[in-house]
Amino acid sequence: MNKRQFPITDLYCITASQYSLGRSNEEVVSRMLVAGAKIIQYRENDFPMQQKYRECLAIKILCVKYEACFIVNDDVALAMAVEADGVHLGQDDLPVAKARELVGDKMLIGLSTHSPGQVDAAAKLDIDYIGVGPLYYTETKVGVCAPVGLEYLDYVVKNHQIPFVAIGGIKHDNVADVIIHGASCVALVTEIVGAADIGAMISDVRVEISKAKAV
Repeated sequence: MNKRQFPITDLYCITASQYSLGRSNEEVVSRMLVAGAKIIQYRENDFPMQQKYRECLAIKILCVKYEACFIVNDDVALAMAVEADGVHLGQDDLPVAKARELVGDKMLIGLSTHSPGQVDAAAKLDIDYIGVGPLYYTETKVGVCAPVGLEYLDYVVKNHQIPFVAIGGIKHDNVADVIIHGASCVALVTEIVGAADIGAMISDVRVEISKAKAV
């Protein structure tokens, strides 16, 4: 069977329970999906494994209902256990070749990149998309590197054809700049999960994206 294709969409939504105003990940994801999100990544690395497993099972059911792509961050075993649509790896996670050996061709593999050297290397691997960032300062992910800036985004756009998600410190107020520099899919984490009205925030962000694409 051919590998899945990375969805063509504008928003890549990620869980972040500590910023979700006390709402459960299932509730937050449900609101994202109702608002039209087509990619959900589960990223709760500090939770106990059984909690992560239960939450991923519930979110997978929601994603199937709304025909969205469900991706698990970092954990290949968890992604396989819940039959996720993909797994997203960091530079220090399981090597891509071994992950591909384990998950086969039906599951998407994404890889975070932070420099020209990393994206050049990633382009030679059996992956389906990359993360490009962090473009701006962010506190959402512990241990993340310093911001790489829009210059790195420019490099990726100019030199590579692989699908990518721009990420890291992207907000409603700066998303237009990211789109103008060539991103077509962006991840806004705290801006969405921390919104009182998640649907309204997604709608507002998409207005900014549409306006920037029209420039």
